[in-house]
Amino acid sequence: MRREVARLVSWCGHNNLQLNAQKTVEMIVDFRKVTAPLPPLALMDSPVTITDSFRFLGTTITRDLKWEPTISSLIKKAQQRMFFLRKLRKLNLPPRMLAQFYTAIIESILTSSITVWYAGATVRDRLRLQRVVRAAEKVIGCRLPSIQDLYISRTRRCAGRITADPSHPGHGLFSPLPSGRRLRSIRTRTSRYTNSFFPSAIRLLNTK
Repeated sequence: MRREVARLVSWCGHNNLQLNAQKTVEMIVDFRKVTAPLPPLALMDSPVTITDSFRFLGTTITRDLKWEPTISSLIKKAQQRMFFLRKLRKLNLPPRMLAQFYTAIIESILTSSITVWYAGATVRDRLRLQRVVRAAEKVIGCRLPSIQDLYISRTRRCAGRITADPSHPGHGLFSPLPSGRRLRSIRTRTSRYTNSFFPSAIRLLNTK
């Protein structure tokens, strides 16, 4: 990793790009039982801070690759927006407009990067997400898509785009079997890998 960082620094120097060590963090993901301490990482002679988690495009990634911080943050944001849904209900807006508001303002929060974290979420966190949906159903007065259904549809749609794009880095992971009707499953040894995007997407495409 340190060799790759040195190459990155060299490339940036040759392309007139300046790196900021103060805005750079190091997070080590290592599940070995016995690990040796690593030397500190420096960026252009400036030490890089070691962190246990960081936010990337609105998603909190932790060193143990658990998604509870991300889900808790999304639920908190969605519950804050439920206040506005209730206010609109008191103004007697029709259910169709309330459902549109929910889809644009609340559902979009609950499903942010859902293809990344939902398969690895705990049962407790999935129930917490669904409780927000049920609360919105009571306010609007109609059925709404479940979080599970949204995850399945979005994962299949995302996987479909990857299989249709040979230039995508993950295109080769969607390998059809000789029959052409199913995809070759990815061998996994840990539940963490099993619940990641590509194995989960292949299982969903094989069960259509």
